[in-house]
Amino acid sequence: MNYKEKYTQWCENPAFDEKTKQELLAISNNEKEIEDRFYKDLEFGTAGLRGIIGAGTNRMNLYTVGKATQGLANYILKQNGKDKGVAIAFDSRRMSKEFSTYTALVLNSNGIKTFIFPDIRPIPELSFTIRELGCIAGVMITASHNPPEYNGYKVSWADGGQIVSPMDTEIITEVNSITDYSTIKAMDLEEAKQKGLYNVISTELDDKYIATIKKYVLNADTIKKEAGNIKIVYTPLHGAGHMLSTRILKELGFTNVFIVEPQAIPDGNFPTVEYPNPEDPKAFKLALELAKEKDADLILATDPDADRLGIYVKDSKTDEYIQFNGNMTANLLCEYEISQQKEKNMLPANSAVIKSIVSSNLTDAITKYYNIPIFEVLTGFKNIAKLMLEFEKTSSHKCIYSYEESYGCTLGTHSRDKDAIVAVMGLCEACAYYKSKGLSLWEQMINIYEKYGYYLETQHSIVLKGADGAEQIKQIMTKIRSNPPKEFGEYKVLRFDDYSNSTSLNIETKEVTPITLPKSNVLYFDLSDNAWCCARPSGTEPKIKFYFGVKGTSLEDAKQKNELLKTKVLECVN
Repeated sequence: MNYKEKYTQWCENPAFDEKTKQELLAISNNEKEIEDRFYKDLEFGTAGLRGIIGAGTNRMNLYTVGKATQGLANYILKQNGKDKGVAIAFDSRRMSKEFSTYTALVLNSNGIKTFIFPDIRPIPELSFTIRELGCIAGVMITASHNPPEYNGYKVSWADGGQIVSPMDTEIITEVNSITDYSTIKAMDLEEAKQKGLYNVISTELDDKYIATIKKYVLNADTIKKEAGNIKIVYTPLHGAGHMLSTRILKELGFTNVFIVEPQAIPDGNFPTVEYPNPEDPKAFKLALELAKEKDADLILATDPDADRLGIYVKDSKTDEYIQFNGNMTANLLCEYEISQQKEKNMLPANSAVIKSIVSSNLTDAITKYYNIPIFEVLTGFKNIAKLMLEFEKTSSHKCIYSYEESYGCTLGTHSRDKDAIVAVMGLCEACAYYKSKGLSLWEQMINIYEKYGYYLETQHSIVLKGADGAEQIKQIMTKIRSNPPKEFGEYKVLRFDDYSNSTSLNIETKEVTPITLPKSNVLYFDLSDNAWCCARPSGTEPKIKFYFGVKGTSLEDAKQKNELLKTKVLECVN
């Protein structure tokens, strides 16, 4: 069925409500809009379903949510998991409450128990809850850091990690087998409650989550001594991070925590920011103003589902606030956690660190110094969670720290997703510890660079929307793949990895070796002078991403090298 036929069906089929039909009839003269809404069905990417809210098969609405849920229900029933149940959480985005309730009631109509949070909660707590309650799966309604018009549907499995291959394709096969929307039924809410299928999660899970992450605190006495000397500004960017972030800081003794009040209010319209992304400097406008007023040491911002954390730190010498990218934050915390565990003889003998393939090579230098093995996985924290599970099954390693460059990390394994709450806790503890040594977090970051080298990474995205954009992204990847460059300016290509066919080519020897990670549409270039670059289409947004990494002799040298590499790589795709 082509997009026009799908459009006509949605306009005429009695399975769709009148409001939906009126929305679609209003665009009857807009062929481009019709095509974009119906040229494909939403698909599971690196983080599940994600799309613009609206009517259509390529949109987030009750029908596409219902179809995804019915497919998930069919899969759970085949796994004999209906009595284990599904945990459901949602953030502050538009329609999140409605989508989460509908998800629960569709599952209930299939005889599957659900456990749903009474109000907004962050995704790391959902990951924790899935295992705590012994659920077979979990669903988070969120579009993470996307603009206000988006929402999404993240599916996690019994281990608390988001679904991975082959489970993701098996579930989407179930979803795609549903062609008649009229067959998707949602149980009445009161009936579901009476039958014990619809269950509201108590605040006891909040207490258990907080108690669990407190176990990661390494220097409680130092926090008590220094907490009153540290000023922290925090913004949840209208999202789900507020309650737990402020609670953990208060319980640890941090007294000077200043909240950006206009952004403490949950609001899916995100009225104070155009883009609720802690990677974006514009999202820090109000936080920076408050930080300057209060002379804060540290600024923290969590995204709407509180899996990502962005920070600014004050340079005590210039009083300027410096933004850390995701790699800098992750490596600062990595060095702190490992060094302190080692100093206190708390490092497990089988310790390991996990990161994604597009994350910083500085982590490799840190783990090498402490003689801890590091493992790389494909982009998406679900791949980190998968490796955590393998470690547990084999008892081969114990993951003490994991992260990916997209502003997300976690300590230990309590959460199988990025956890901005535990990152808030860890960074504030590190701030207190280094304060006791007379250091700001910026000065400590410089110390890390001096110790291991000035590693610097950036990324660049090209946004290409709609069916035409998807085809352009495909053509860009094909162009690079079919004729891979031998050099990028002064950087020679040493190795070319094509994850789509699992091959790694040594440019000098022409030797081809297999890549053991799963197939993925990723192209990676290992370059001379400790540099690298990578290209991959986003799994959640209509864009292609380019990553760049260099090692310099100073911050300025690294910045210049990074900009040069970026320029040369982008020249190859234009």
